[in-house]
Amino acid sequence: MTKIGQGFRQYGETTSRVVMLHGGPGGAGEVEPVAQELGKRGHAVLEPFQTGRSVNAQIEELKSQIEALCSPPVIVIGWSWGAWLGCLFAARHNALIQKLILVGSGPFEERFASSIRTTKNSRLTDEQKAELSKITLSTQEGSASEVARFIELNDVADTHSRDTSPLPFVEFDQAIHGAVWPEANEMRKNGSLVGVLSAIQCPVLAIHGDYDSRPSEGVRIPLQASLPEAQFIELQRCGHKPWQEIHAKSDFFRLLESAVN
Repeated sequence: MTKIGQGFRQYGETTSRVVMLHGGPGGAGEVEPVAQELGKRGHAVLEPFQTGRSVNAQIEELKSQIEALCSPPVIVIGWSWGAWLGCLFAARHNALIQKLILVGSGPFEERFASSIRTTKNSRLTDEQKAELSKITLSTQEGSASEVARFIELNDVADTHSRDTSPLPFVEFDQAIHGAVWPEANEMRKNGSLVGVLSAIQCPVLAIHGDYDSRPSEGVRIPLQASLPEAQFIELQRCGHKPWQEIHAKSDFFRLLESAVN
């Protein structure tokens, strides 16, 4: 059963115990295939959409969503920006979280971030790079065609071997992204992002693809320095979205199943 409400989707039972966080910020919908698959496998999953226009607002919005729709403590799975949000949430609201799973997280320290654009560009043709540079998601939500093409081109750069599953609809809100991302990026630059990791008290598992343009050492090294008991698993022949990788998706879902059971 899928329940669609204002600002969320739920799969399975009406009281969720697994929370699946989107990337972006402002990119609602991209992890729908993961939440949907876990729901099909019998897990009660909440897929919340964050609308807050500051890092703090997104953390507190997530707290309200979990308290209203879940039975805490919950298992939080965060992808991309959602991995950072999961860390920030866990550091502040430890009592509400049982376990934290990070998927395709961005690097926690600035020294690891500089290679991301170079890696992406090396995987695109000159024509694709030129097209990507011209896409400006300038309206509040961005046009559907622009958002879809932007995601498609980034998938080319971030996917090892894509399967044939259809892409989910992503409602990208540029106003949210434009408000939250600069603040979050500054937290990485000034060290306050990596600084919150030591405040996390729940078990942490990080899953990262070896083909992800975000370097795995940028997640593994800071995470294990701050949380020595944290687990880090690198999936082979896998990019930024393990659930759509031919060679990695079965191992990815096996890891999630083990973690949420």
